[in-house]
Amino acid sequence: MREYLKTERIDPAKRLVVDRTKDFGEIYEVFDKDEAATQSDRCIQCGDPFCLNKCPLHNYIPQWLKSIAEKDLEFAFKLSNEPSPFPEVMGRVCPHDRLCEGDCTLNDGHGAITIGSVETHITEAGFKAGYTPDFPGITTDKKVAVIGSGPAGLSAATYLLRSGIAVTMYEKSDRAGGLLTYGIPNFKLDKKVVERRVKLLEEAGLTLVLNSEVGRDIEFETIANEHDAMFIGVGATKAKSAGIAGENAPNVYKAMDYLTNIQRKNFKQPYDKKFDFKDLNVVVIGGGDTAMDCLRTAKREGAKSVTCLYRRDEKNMPGSKKEYKNAMEEGVDFTFLAAPKEIILNEEGRAVAVEVVKTTLGAKDASGRQRMEEVKGSHFRVNADVVIMSLGFDPVVPSFLAENGIETNSWGGIIVNEETYETTTPGIYAGGDCFRGADLVVTAAYDGREAARSIIDSLLQ
Repeated sequence: MREYLKTERIDPAKRLVVDRTKDFGEIYEVFDKDEAATQSDRCIQCGDPFCLNKCPLHNYIPQWLKSIAEKDLEFAFKLSNEPSPFPEVMGRVCPHDRLCEGDCTLNDGHGAITIGSVETHITEAGFKAGYTPDFPGITTDKKVAVIGSGPAGLSAATYLLRSGIAVTMYEKSDRAGGLLTYGIPNFKLDKKVVERRVKLLEEAGLTLVLNSEVGRDIEFETIANEHDAMFIGVGATKAKSAGIAGENAPNVYKAMDYLTNIQRKNFKQPYDKKFDFKDLNVVVIGGGDTAMDCLRTAKREGAKSVTCLYRRDEKNMPGSKKEYKNAMEEGVDFTFLAAPKEIILNEEGRAVAVEVVKTTLGAKDASGRQRMEEVKGSHFRVNADVVIMSLGFDPVVPSFLAENGIETNSWGGIIVNEETYETTTPGIYAGGDCFRGADLVVTAAYDGREAARSIIDSLLQ
């Protein structure tokens, strides 16, 4: 250990831009055992590890780094899979620069350990070696229903099944995974990775009910009567509005509608052909990871040009620096300090441009973030054949919530006891984006895990 003075940080190899923009395959290669061991050997084994504390799941990062440095893959696999429901997913999609790697002690002059890549290596190598997470089978007479198969739902199911509790999961789509399947493109997360985890849960006793929207295809009360507890993890998929003229034009699209349809296309399923953007000028409004996903997807779909409009500067972008860098490499054009004011329409009512005003960042507000100020007389236009709005998401509020005494707050988030994750209706729990608003996969996984632990304590005490 502590080889940081001799060994520099290395990032995993990436496929060449000219190759990777031709398809939707993952762009990063998985570390081999020597690369993973070399990076792990740089860890200084802090007494109070910042990486562990910054991780929402509090993963045993120093411990599994030590195990990999010592070539003990089996123990590292067990350590990695204990607090995390799907570490190979987190290793691919977490914004490590803002979490574990961002707080690595070696950032001060040496470069953080490539924690996320080692995390991916551990589980991928572990699966190849024949290791699997431990599940006891269904050993109790308790049954829990999980509504939604996204990160929060899959996490809750994982820990309930580890306790021998039977789980039935209801998913309105035709595939499990939620955001992991239909929201995150293949070039960041191959869907075989998600499918493998779902299969493991099914082998552990999960009953998966697809194409079943609660409140439409099956009544909430029916599910409640057949189970001892319920967990709601329906996510947040309602697109936020920009509140500008022209945004309802027929060729102005919502980010998740676009990503979902292109994923359906990649699955070779029926999709809406209006989302074929080949040879078109595409403008994406927003600066988060979902915006980056749209931009990079449009490049792979053969768009003539792909432009991102963001009202602040590069340093203030909410998305991962890694994803911004990848988008730049792949030929996306970025226009910073530019706030959209109106979507310009032609005589047929279709968008042809975005009216933009230049901005500047002024004094900091109460939260410490610089205020955005418009520059008078600085309006200009960006031509567009299609516009994608990627401004964040709010929870969709199903009617079955109020009908069953489950209260929501002013913006539609489900109100829960933040210690137990129980809603205002006893025996019903919730977590993930439907509780906290659009956030990270890792925070949804945390909510699902902690809610499952509360359910377990309630049912098996």
